[in-house]
Amino acid sequence: MTSRSLTSIEICAGAGGQALGLEQAGYEHKLLVEYWQPACEILRANQPEWRVEQKDVREVDFSEFGGADIDLVAGGVPCTPASKAGRQLGASDSRNLWPDALRMVEEVRPRAAMFENVRGLMDVKFAGWRQETIERLEALGYEDPIWEMVYAADFGVPQLRPRSVLVAFRDADDRERFRWPEPVTPVEARVTVGEALKDLVSANGWRGAGRWASEVATAVGPTLVGGSERHGGADLGPTRARAQWLRLGVNGVSLADHGVAPAADWPDDMPFKLNVRMAARIQGFPDTWKIDEVLRKTNAYKTMGNAFPPPVARAMGLAIRDALEPNWALRDDLWVKEDAV
Repeated sequence: MTSRSLTSIEICAGAGGQALGLEQAGYEHKLLVEYWQPACEILRANQPEWRVEQKDVREVDFSEFGGADIDLVAGGVPCTPASKAGRQLGASDSRNLWPDALRMVEEVRPRAAMFENVRGLMDVKFAGWRQETIERLEALGYEDPIWEMVYAADFGVPQLRPRSVLVAFRDADDRERFRWPEPVTPVEARVTVGEALKDLVSANGWRGAGRWASEVATAVGPTLVGGSERHGGADLGPTRARAQWLRLGVNGVSLADHGVAPAADWPDDMPFKLNVRMAARIQGFPDTWKIDEVLRKTNAYKTMGNAFPPPVARAMGLAIRDALEPNWALRDDLWVKEDAV
């Protein structure tokens, strides 16, 4: 039996949601680049074997990987230039790192590239920007890149979380084989907030946890908003998002301290606050992912609230892998060549 991992490089790695999902899909990370120190602490605490470099992407030279046959470059390029929570300055925003994402593609020449961003990037006002990006990739030899929306709730995550995802392939045959991942959870079977969090909200014996899960929190949650490095992060999002959380019995004005859950006698009709572990569950992180052991509440939540859900990254990684390696398949958590089984 023969096994093999594909190789990847990731920028703007954050708290590791995309990296974790890609690793689960069979990718071996050769480099993770992240600027924010708290996020680097999360990465190193959870995966000390990963090569994590705390750097501004604009200062990274990727040419060392130019002849290394890297299979995938990826990244959660900062959403601020397109986020509806910001001024939507697009390419003119000083925080726009898309030119460096494209520079990474040019210097590394990977077999495939994948970049995720906020839903706002798909707005009509950014059509020209998207087209320029596609044309630049095509000029680099990546024919007919694909830019589509994915919804985290379609992949078992108890949160809608729409994201725009750009995928490009160097080889035309790989591009031809690529198929967008099919949802694993149909709309009628999506995981609800109550189903996802019942055990965590009842950790202190809350007698109303069962009713809350089965009668109140019966839908997926709105998109978590982690805020930026310098702003936000103490709440679950803007006014509209908080109103949606309130309908699910959650007080989104602020976060509970680490480990805090409703007490046994918490009133059934009183909304409670999520703690960071609950937020991580809403994002699809495994409970084994160290968060509150590493960072204080606000920074811990910022790392979680801005993450690309690991189950979505895994689904995308598998779809890309199916295109790159059509004769390889996942068998009991081991990648094996089908004709060797």
